[in-house]
Amino acid sequence: MITRLVLLLSVLLVTLTIAIGQSSWTPPHTADGQPDLQGTWTSATLTPFERPAEFKDKAFLTKEEAADWAAKHARSDAPPAEGDPGTYNAIWFDSGTSVVKTMRTSLVIDPPDGKVPLTREAEARRNFNLAHNADSWEYMSLWDRCITRGVPGGMFPAGYNNAYQIIQTPGYVTIVAEMIHDARIIPVDGRPHAPSSVRFWNGDSVGHWEGNTLVVDTTNFNGKGWAATSASAGRVRGVPQSVDAHVVERFTREDANIITYRVTIEDPIYFAKPWTVSLPMTSDPTYRIFEYACHEGNQAVPNVLSAGRVHDRDAASK
Repeated sequence: MITRLVLLLSVLLVTLTIAIGQSSWTPPHTADGQPDLQGTWTSATLTPFERPAEFKDKAFLTKEEAADWAAKHARSDAPPAEGDPGTYNAIWFDSGTSVVKTMRTSLVIDPPDGKVPLTREAEARRNFNLAHNADSWEYMSLWDRCITRGVPGGMFPAGYNNAYQIIQTPGYVTIVAEMIHDARIIPVDGRPHAPSSVRFWNGDSVGHWEGNTLVVDTTNFNGKGWAATSASAGRVRGVPQSVDAHVVERFTREDANIITYRVTIEDPIYFAKPWTVSLPMTSDPTYRIFEYACHEGNQAVPNVLSAGRVHDRDAASK
């Protein structure tokens, strides 16, 4: 009896091992042995950044709810209402046509309620920045000023230009973002961070591999950036980023077509506790990234500031 039981368990173990082996996916590697993340990836999605009130206690959507959400929030080519000057029509946007494959109700996965834990200081500074947008360039978005969308803000989906090209060379991983044409050159050779006296708009990023996952640790921010610059980030747009900000990103290639991007943000001045965003980046070899010549055609700063001065004169004349 014992012999038969041992034999049965052995057969089950072998069967399970074969099944696991058949279902697992082994990522390709570069010539120098790095897990290969290279290619063009997109992150357009209709999944909201934070969880909407209508899904207050629900982390995941049903198929029916996902289809209904997509129908309500997809871009429309309908003409603006009378008196509305309108904005770009749908052809200029690339914010996705569905929620991401995770079926989550928000990109924020921690805290569990899907809400970013903003401090009162964060809300006050954000409200001031947005209210004084037309008063001075220093209150304007870094994106409007063509500087950067920030780290990790540049990885958060926006209304368009949600593509990233990943290039790997010995000792480095480079991530080229379509929006503003930022290029992050991340060493993965074991070096430490730059001295704390050296500060950058996008911080100092150093990477290492944990199995098939690229882990990127970023510190040394200059304290002049924003946590997020796109309106898609909702309440987080306009929240500053302090010199004490700490960002840890994880890029895990799940299969030939998906990289799971996961980032945890800490900043004791502006966030009550660390918070985490997760989203899939989908391979799209046919996607072409064109130059994002921000400064060359940018009229946002002079237009916003000149309109602000007109508003001041109108207010003074009343």
